[in-house]
Amino acid sequence: MRARARFTILYAGGFLASGVLMIGLTFLLAQTKATSPAGTPRPPGPPAPPPEAIQTRQLLVGAVLSLIIMAIASLLVGRLLAKRVLRPLRDIASATRRISADSLDARLAVRGPVDEVKDLADTVDELLERLEVSFGAQRRFVANASHELRTPLATMRASLDVAVAKPAPATSTVALADRLRPQLDRVEHLLDGFLVLARAQHGALADTAPVDLTALVTAALPADAPATTLDMPPSLVVRGSPPLLSRLVGNIIDNAVTHNEPDGWITIKGVRGYAEATLTVETGGALLAQAEVDRLTQPFERLGGERTGSSGLGLSIVAAVAAAHGGRVDLRARHSGGLAVTITLPSDTQPSITPPSVNPPSDTGPSVAPPPVNPPSVTSQSGTPQSGTPQSGTRPYVTPPSGTSPSITPPSETSPFVIPPSGSSPSA
Repeated sequence: MRARARFTILYAGGFLASGVLMIGLTFLLAQTKATSPAGTPRPPGPPAPPPEAIQTRQLLVGAVLSLIIMAIASLLVGRLLAKRVLRPLRDIASATRRISADSLDARLAVRGPVDEVKDLADTVDELLERLEVSFGAQRRFVANASHELRTPLATMRASLDVAVAKPAPATSTVALADRLRPQLDRVEHLLDGFLVLARAQHGALADTAPVDLTALVTAALPADAPATTLDMPPSLVVRGSPPLLSRLVGNIIDNAVTHNEPDGWITIKGVRGYAEATLTVETGGALLAQAEVDRLTQPFERLGGERTGSSGLGLSIVAAVAAAHGGRVDLRARHSGGLAVTITLPSDTQPSITPPSVNPPSDTGPSVAPPPVNPPSVTSQSGTPQSGTPQSGTRPYVTPPSGTSPSITPPSETSPFVIPPSGSSPSA
């Protein structure tokens, strides 16, 4: 039973107990015996009840009816009073629920008289302050340690290069350098992951800009990737930090390529919603347990407990970057085997990156248009004026007269649309 219901029953029960006690005392005080003078003749027939007994009975009936009405009223009033008493606690619970590891600087700051509720709110604020200090110290340590370790790492790499670059180096020296370089690369990759993770968990992002996820996915796909099905819109724009979002997409693609099965497949799908953009990457493979998949967003968590071949920071960086941008990550073990990773990020409300549009010619317009006052010239992509019908494979645009804005913009180099030769319908 909730606290509000308990308070309501407590208030109503106290009122009913007081009412029953009051009625009992009234009934006992009204039990007085009436006396008549000696020698007074009694009327014929059965003796009539005394007037005091009639008044007592009427008083008892009226008191019981009043008690029933007041019991109903006490339940309603008790519910309202319980709601008012518990309102500060509900506000504290709601404010505390909105505070997460990325917003530990928020405080309840409850105002009012110094009572038990304010003491509770102040205690929660002190706890949040201690947590903020602890989380901040941990993140600064990770960032500083990762940055400081880069110097000895670069020194070791330079020493290996110098030893191998000497005239006629020893065979053992070359073999040792070949064994150490992959380990140095792995340590450098691990330190880079620490820095990205610390930055993503640091708090607010300063370098936000519109970012096209479609372009990031295209750039992140390696040439030796398995059979990939790409279902992305021409432009999927979100707002965030370009380096962090590039690392997020790169980690997802790298995870799908590295942990794929031989002759496997990858499906990448992007969806633009009303307020959110969704990127889903699915891969085939062995059957996975959902409980193990849920742990992959934690640092150094790997499937099967393997400690080699992966730093264990890939998906944890993805989760941290998504959380820093107000998004979320969903890892799902596919029923037929493999893994599905879904990233949901807020869409850019005013995207500055817009996909070029291709509008087929309308069949309803006039077949012959009257010549304009200043006839426009047709210019090819190379900038050379041409006349007549444009050649196949080029995408002409119309240069309007001086002082007006062009109505058809030439395609950019990254335009995903292909203009077919004249006479065929355009396709994307």
